Amino acid sequence: MSRQTVYVQQCSGVNGLEKIILREVRGFSAEIYLYGGQVISWKNDLGEELLFVSSKATFKPPKSIRGGIPICFPQFSVHGSLQQHGFARNRFWTLDPNPPPFPTTSTNRAFIDLILKHSEDDAKNWPHRYEFRLRIALGPAGDLLMTSRIRNTNTDGKSFTFTFAYNTYFSVTDISEVRIEGLETLDYLDNLKNRERFTEQGDAITFESEVDKVYLRTPTKIAIIDHERKRTFVLRKDGLPDAVVWNPWDKKAKTISDLGDGEYKHMLCVQAACIENPITLKPGEEWKGRQEISPVPSSYCSGQLDPRKVLFTY
Repeated sequence: MSRQTVYVQQCSGVNGLEKIILREVRGFSAEIYLYGGQVISWKNDLGEELLFVSSKATFKPPKSIRGGIPICFPQFSVHGSLQQHGFARNRFWTLDPNPPPFPTTSTNRAFIDLILKHSEDDAKNWPHRYEFRLRIALGPAGDLLMTSRIRNTNTDGKSFTFTFAYNTYFSVTDISEVRIEGLETLDYLDNLKNRERFTEQGDAITFESEVDKVYLRTPTKIAIIDHERKRTFVLRKDGLPDAVVWNPWDKKAKTISDLGDGEYKHMLCVQAACIENPITLKPGEEWKGRQEISPVPSSYCSGQLDPRKVLFTY
């Protein structure tokens, strides 16, 4: 008799932090910590980890957790008055008792709804009321889907403005053997050169030194190809026109206290984001941003992401 699948399990994780485990029938799984509303693990049906988490990651609030998929809100990076990447990744989220309806044609049962609301601590630096609802789901084929809904609940009539990113750390075999397709010929802001604007050259993005770029007006589909493992991650996104690509390489990595020696070789951040043109919400208005990542054999999409033939999100 086959063992019945437990689709959603709540338990304790590192240092007693509460986490949720999602499982799909075919064997895929994901782990989400309520601290940060952060996906920490995503494994395929062979039990192989698809996300990178540093061996020196600190699971001790209020420090953020290095790896997985931290959520950057209401500020990306240090471009603003708040702490780096905002405060959503440093807050304890709760289970959403009244999640919004999600149109679906599947019978997917491996999902969780989380919510983050304004607090007095937030108001000291960002004086706005908001509701941030997050659904994290495993699709029938193991795809990892994340949908964020952010609503302005201010009662003083004031709008607020924010930037956003799903800061996804992909696990790769060797960064020097990885390439990204779908961002060719696009403009980008180079964070290593004071956000100066350039145009990407070449057929695909490869890595041989530190990279920290914000690509603009990007397609809705991007591929991260790990040659050595013969695996491709397909990232699909909606409501997120930008894409950040980051790897610290050896010199910068040595300055990051919660990143292990040489671990930069086995990680790559590709972030579905909204940065160049911040989002402004009036009271009662809601914004939605969605990301879906899927692991497929590399032959699936290599050479099939001609930017002229895919839909763009403006």
